Amino acid sequence: MIVIVDYGVGNVGSVHNMLRKVGAKARVSGDETDIRSADKLILPGVGHFGHGMTRLRETGLIPLLEEQALHTRKPVLGICLGMQMMTRGSEESDEPGLGWVDAFTHRFPEVPGLRIPHMGWNAVRPGASASLFAHDAPEPERFYFVHSYYVKPAATEQTAAACRYGVDFAASFEAGNLFGVQFHPEKSHLFGMALLRRFAAL
Repeated sequence: MIVIVDYGVGNVGSVHNMLRKVGAKARVSGDETDIRSADKLILPGVGHFGHGMTRLRETGLIPLLEEQALHTRKPVLGICLGMQMMTRGSEESDEPGLGWVDAFTHRFPEVPGLRIPHMGWNAVRPGASASLFAHDAPEPERFYFVHSYYVKPAATEQTAAACRYGVDFAASFEAGNLFGVQFHPEKSHLFGMALLRRFAAL
């Protein structure tokens, strides 16, 4: 069972629907018993970093999520803001992040001709050992992005897939049992379905 952590921030319904489409057993919940009994967790999120961290802290779930992620070592997938919250922090807010991954979240630099936020479809370049991406695809995998900030892992080998929008950035990271995707797989049609199917099969 995959539990999509419900802390009041994130498009949990769309993520749940996409998981059901790929045949994965999933539930949206903020209940401690459900989270403890889950095989895998998804941390969704949209919007402001500080607001997301504040809402998650208010649920009282952070110690339990940390136990599941770092000690029980369940697979955890952070989506969009959820990926950013797994880092040490963000230029968007003074609120500290969860710090599960040694990475920091930066605002895109101003580049002539490019609008911020980065919004729309973009191709990603997966690393050779990335678990959630195809390595024999006949065409580049494309995903739907909506973000003004991007994650930069301290260790370059933790970048599971790269993307370019003015600068190269981590479209995805992988650090042991911890995964993050900056794009929205639930809005990325066949490519998003394939990625969530791979996560469910871990």
